[in-house]
Amino acid sequence: MTWLITGGAGYIGAHVARAMAGAGERVVVLDDVSSGVPDRLPADIPLVRGSAADRTLLDRVLAEHAVTGVVHLAAKKQVGESVERPLHYYRENVHGLTVLLEAVAAAGVRRFLFSSSAAVYGVPDVDLITEETPCDPINPYGETKLAGEWLVRATGRAHGISTACLRFFNAAGSAEPELSDTGVFNVIPMFFDRLTRGEAPRIFGDDYPTPDGTCVRDYIHVADLADAHLALARRLGEDDAPGGDLTLNIGRGEGVSVRELADLVAEVTGRTLRPVVEPRRPGDAARAVASATRVSEELGWTARRGVREMVESAWEGWCLRHPEARAGRTAPATGPAGRPVPAARAD
Repeated sequence: MTWLITGGAGYIGAHVARAMAGAGERVVVLDDVSSGVPDRLPADIPLVRGSAADRTLLDRVLAEHAVTGVVHLAAKKQVGESVERPLHYYRENVHGLTVLLEAVAAAGVRRFLFSSSAAVYGVPDVDLITEETPCDPINPYGETKLAGEWLVRATGRAHGISTACLRFFNAAGSAEPELSDTGVFNVIPMFFDRLTRGEAPRIFGDDYPTPDGTCVRDYIHVADLADAHLALARRLGEDDAPGGDLTLNIGRGEGVSVRELADLVAEVTGRTLRPVVEPRRPGDAARAVASATRVSEELGWTARRGVREMVESAWEGWCLRHPEARAGRTAPATGPAGRPVPAARAD
């Protein structure tokens, strides 16, 4: 089989592309490099620069590379931005997916793997989130992911395409320092950024009904997440009668509180600034932890890496791009390419 990976130069996408190519799968990447980094990909993985919403380009790529399966990762994914720019998110994440599925159906591609998100669940009040937990997203990003699942399943039924939707939880860490997350949008890089600037990490709310009062989340190493994509792609590739559908949570099934994570970051980095507690943010669930039972039963896959390995590998990648962090110096509040660091969510 030949797999087209959209968004394959991104943080998660590059890990997926490398894992699949390293396991002997034929891979081609389509990425508009708006947030992707081409250098994340080895020279033997073809990179086509362009949008997954460009039908003419899609038709050409699917035909020229004889694509037989698609892994769709390309999407806008910042919660706060989705609230400010809902039309942009629906255009990119839903309309773009519609165009891609039209091209896939027309080309006779019979396998489609959609990278969804735990954001489809919203803020359920349950100990473990199963695939049967009702979906009730609370922001446009989550809405676009849920609408994407509907589109993927409906297209699969109508056109005899085997489909899968992976609802992954909080990706962290890095397989190699050069593959690390370049954004400052999630809790671990957000902690690193504050510490590098000599500022105390922020915790949003410490009065939740959890053991230490801070939010509890399920963190998954991005290399484990990539392995899950590989396992599912192989499962779809072995399907002799395309047309089935799978929906799977991808997580460790273990919760870690924000305060526990802050303590681990302090231990790994050697920075002991005490976190400051700020007010709760609207929409933060007290607990969001996956049930990983179904993915284990369906794929025989289980996450192998723990939270310490996530933090240590993320720190190595951060220091590669911010040498002053390892040296103990402070740096200005800038993100990639010197851009100001935006407001970030801690989950």
